[in-house]
Amino acid sequence: MKKILPFFSYLFHPIFVPLFGTVFYVLLDSIYLTTAQYLLLFLQIVIITFLLPIAFFYLLRTFGKIDSVMLSEISHRKIPLLLHIMLLTVLINKSITLDRFPLLYCFFLGGIMSAVLAFLLLYAKIKASIHMIGISALTFFIIGLSLKNEVNTVSLVAFFVIINGLVASSRLVMKAHTNKELLIGFVCGTLPQLGLFFLWL
Repeated sequence: MKKILPFFSYLFHPIFVPLFGTVFYVLLDSIYLTTAQYLLLFLQIVIITFLLPIAFFYLLRTFGKIDSVMLSEISHRKIPLLLHIMLLTVLINKSITLDRFPLLYCFFLGGIMSAVLAFLLLYAKIKASIHMIGISALTFFIIGLSLKNEVNTVSLVAFFVIINGLVASSRLVMKAHTNKELLIGFVCGTLPQLGLFFLWL
């Protein structure tokens, strides 16, 4: 089991969470877009939340600012978190706007708030689990979507609750975090999403 658990850290790496959130938004929300609009939506998400961060990762690694995609050191987390905040801010200001995609906008706004919390905690020498921030935020976004659209997603939610546990276990097995850091990450991921429920539920 210890050999299998690290797989979940890579499969549900935070860099994939924006794309996962968009997929479930399209599947669970009652939006009607043309094929071209769907393609443009996913293209924007992939470029801004996946391709650009990957490019910056290799740039930062070249200059010795980070060591791996897992960002094990506190000092290595500041620049990637700031970059994440800036890219998501551009995304919700230029593409995923409140008037066009209100629910997805709130999901990404919650992501920005979670990243800001994680960034501020670094100055207190507290390393919140970014993996737990991502997977917990995604889980509560799915719960919100199902409540908003009155869709029965009990099995899907139960699946992601289990995934939360598996991701947390994988981080412990990999010795990337303590129980406290995982709990802090979970709280940082869920609170902004829960708070923003009041805007769209």
